[in-house]
Amino acid sequence: MKVYMPCVTVATIPNHSRFIYTSFFAISKANKTTMAATTTTINSAAFNTIQERLSFQKEIKKSKFIAIAGPISDENSAMSFLSQVRDPKATHNCWAYKVGDTYRSNDDGEPSGTAGKPIQSAIASSGIDRVMVVVIRHFGGIKLGTGGLVRAYGGVASECLRNAPTCLVKTKVPMGVEVSFDLLGILYHQLQSFPVEDMKQDYDTGNDGMCMVTFKVDFDEAEKLEDALKSNCSRELKFYKR
Repeated sequence: MKVYMPCVTVATIPNHSRFIYTSFFAISKANKTTMAATTTTINSAAFNTIQERLSFQKEIKKSKFIAIAGPISDENSAMSFLSQVRDPKATHNCWAYKVGDTYRSNDDGEPSGTAGKPIQSAIASSGIDRVMVVVIRHFGGIKLGTGGLVRAYGGVASECLRNAPTCLVKTKVPMGVEVSFDLLGILYHQLQSFPVEDMKQDYDTGNDGMCMVTFKVDFDEAEKLEDALKSNCSRELKFYKR
């Protein structure tokens, strides 16, 4: 029996799943959009994100600020979220998001660094990942000044995230086991004790009497599953990572 366990370098989640990004830093002067990332995995083994879209509204010196937060999986889903919630009639639609170690923010016409960055700081302080916050401002006629804008944008973003319902998302590790027909019963019995998903079997392995069983398991259960298979099937099992 052979067990294949591909290593996971990660990407994004649609339903709670997780590639390595290269360091880069870019600034788009036209849109006042900033990007920053470090050379590390963009998806950790486990992370907290918000469960659903939520909003928070506050009036500050006659300007109405509306913060809308939502879960995202990557840049494409962030831009999709922005297109859904932005208000074309508003004075500004400022935003920031975080996916792993990648942050991006936009001041949307406000003085540089007074809107997008404070929203980004609020996200970083919250400990929430895979999230985007858009703060919509309807100008009320009174200028807030640089400090006032920073406090306003950062404050409503923080309030929006403070009571957000969150959930823990774990990496699902894909594994494959090539097993003889006579050990299938033992294998399935062991798998029932673990949180496995997407279980499939393939009898066209090219080896007579062998079946390939593939599945996904939580990253923190993979080692326990490996030990269980060794103990109950064969100590001679060889595990491979690829």
